[in-house]
Amino acid sequence: MLSRLVVTAAALGGGAIFALAQAPANNAKLPPPGGSIVGTEGNPLSNRRQGPSGPAPKMPDGKPDLSGVWYAPRTVDPGKPMMLPWAEALTKQRNPKDDPEAHCLPAGVPRSNPYPWKIVQTDKLLVMLFEGNIHSYRQVFLDGRGHPKDLDPTWYGDSIGTWDGDTLVVDTIGFNDKFWFDFAGHPHTEQLHVMERYHRRDKGNLDIDISIIDPGAYTEPWKIKRTSVLMAGEIQEYICNENNQDEAHLVGR
Repeated sequence: MLSRLVVTAAALGGGAIFALAQAPANNAKLPPPGGSIVGTEGNPLSNRRQGPSGPAPKMPDGKPDLSGVWYAPRTVDPGKPMMLPWAEALTKQRNPKDDPEAHCLPAGVPRSNPYPWKIVQTDKLLVMLFEGNIHSYRQVFLDGRGHPKDLDPTWYGDSIGTWDGDTLVVDTIGFNDKFWFDFAGHPHTEQLHVMERYHRRDKGNLDIDISIIDPGAYTEPWKIKRTSVLMAGEIQEYICNENNQDEAHLVGR
């Protein structure tokens, strides 16, 4: 049983990148009949909240503490992916009904969903817990290790975190090629390399800058800017594959 109401996005606004097929019900109004819950930035409803004021918390070692429950990230700048011909053709051929995320498969990186997410940080490990989709998680290792030399391709890849001043830099490789970047179906290859920069500028606001490098599908790297706002409460239980309400509402081309 779903803990939050699921509503399907019937359309994409303005060719948005990283638009999503679901929207949260907490404190959000439903769209009008036939309307879209996805804005021109590919964001869920109620996404312009202001986080609580105050200084960013610190870990015992003085590093910023990114821990907390956060609202779904809001895309400030979606970037402009420049696709290779095969990737552009595949994007046009893909049917929204086939979106892996809509079939309860992991969203991958850096796609996000319009549900709260939680960061749990220690000095050696940072874990991201996602309420939506399959209630999945990512591990970011902070213990100084490098990427394994022989990686098995996975949905979320292998993530290594290092500090650049007060900014956490997350380097992720080792992806499979199964997930879509967005509802529009932008693809990638196993050459995908994602660099994320997480900066907690104050108590209630987290800035996320993302660089996407995939020479197998895109002519050049491209960047996305997002922000996320601290929320009160906890993430809730979400069971996608027992009560998936997306698929019946997705309209194919």
